[in-house]
Amino acid sequence: MKFDDLDKKMRVYETAHDLCVLPHIYLVVRLDGRGFTRLTKEVYQFEAPFDEKFRDIMVATTKHLMECGFKVIFGYTQSDEISLLLDPLENTFGRKERKLNSILAGEASAAFSLLLGCHGVFDCRISQLPSKSLVVDYFRWRNEDAHRNALSAHCYWKMRKDGASIQEATSAFKGKSVAAKNEFLFQRGLNFNKLPDWQKRGTGLYWERYQKESFNPRSGEAVLATRNRIKVDYDLPMKDEYSDFIRNFLRLC
Repeated sequence: MKFDDLDKKMRVYETAHDLCVLPHIYLVVRLDGRGFTRLTKEVYQFEAPFDEKFRDIMVATTKHLMECGFKVIFGYTQSDEISLLLDPLENTFGRKERKLNSILAGEASAAFSLLLGCHGVFDCRISQLPSKSLVVDYFRWRNEDAHRNALSAHCYWKMRKDGASIQEATSAFKGKSVAAKNEFLFQRGLNFNKLPDWQKRGTGLYWERYQKESFNPRSGEAVLATRNRIKVDYDLPMKDEYSDFIRNFLRLC
């Protein structure tokens, strides 16, 4: 069988189930670390519940994803996850889901591993959101998830560092209210509200314009040129202010 005939015969088994995101649908990508609990607590023993070095590696990985060939409007990271809002007109690889998932998971895994000095693996999934309001809801969801997880993590590790077993620390706060968890920490000298915002709300990354001194080769004069760069925001707003914050990026679409 000639190669062209063989190629045509076999290619269909790769592409028969290709799904493409419809035009003008908002694309939100979420990546999660695989087995990161063991990686961060046993292999590298990062500070619990939060470690600035690990945060910086996640931020740098997010930044890489925003610069690796896709038009990303907003990046967000908390704990071991990353969310990316792509431009609704993004058409790389014909918007094929398998290409977006595999390439972004590969880029994230490679970047993270090089930064850490040990292999780390991410999975990837796509949310197809038909309206701006759902995009806002998505990022509110992840932002509030960060807050809930941070509160629970500080309670858990406070007990562990005070000598409690894994089982005792895990079961102690089941069914407890947010107020009860806050009071538990406060009674032990930790005011949760005064912790760094990045721990409670995650970190945002987005493009900003800035002025840079440049040189006009024709006139020989120094000029100011406008450039784009990624801003890392460790102090994201909360609740309705955060919703408005996300809407501002959607207005740029």
